[in-house]
Amino acid sequence: MFQLGKTIVSEEIIENDFVCNINACKGACCVEGEAGAPLEDGETQVLVDIYSKVKPFLRPEGVAEIEKQGAFIKGEDGEWETPLVNGSECAYVVFAENGTAKCGLEEAYNQGATKWKKPVSCHLYPIRVREYSELTAVNYHKWEICDAACSLGEELKVPIYKFVKEALIRKFGKKWYAELEQTAKDYQASK
Repeated sequence: MFQLGKTIVSEEIIENDFVCNINACKGACCVEGEAGAPLEDGETQVLVDIYSKVKPFLRPEGVAEIEKQGAFIKGEDGEWETPLVNGSECAYVVFAENGTAKCGLEEAYNQGATKWKKPVSCHLYPIRVREYSELTAVNYHKWEICDAACSLGEELKVPIYKFVKEALIRKFGKKWYAELEQTAKDYQASK
């Protein structure tokens, strides 16, 4: 672990490679698991505010669950998250003709319907961020459904922190990311 400002960062995001391989996993991260996508406090209101613009991009099952449960819910861990369909699929997920899960929020963004891409937790994946009173932890979340992404990242030689560069800048800013890049260079040189 190393510290950048008020963040504690795992070396694993420098040491491990990752590039989403959607053709292999079919977007499993949006449909597997026991909880919705983690949401930051400010993102809950964004979901409420953009729902009418996003709704046309969602599937009927997702709309039904959002209208039943709300645009966001409090999870079993007490944190905000997206609601689920059938206890597993994110309510905001849509499916391509080949069965690949895609983000309806991101689709609305890509079509110009909103200016908000998706929850930062989804954008950052496979990095998970945990806020504590004094510091923020930045860790690599290993999940076997992403084995193909790890293999592709290794093949292309793309470390996790580079794969999620845009998301890290969105979350922590350009200056923080520049410090991370320098730390990664120094770390690699010391090996």
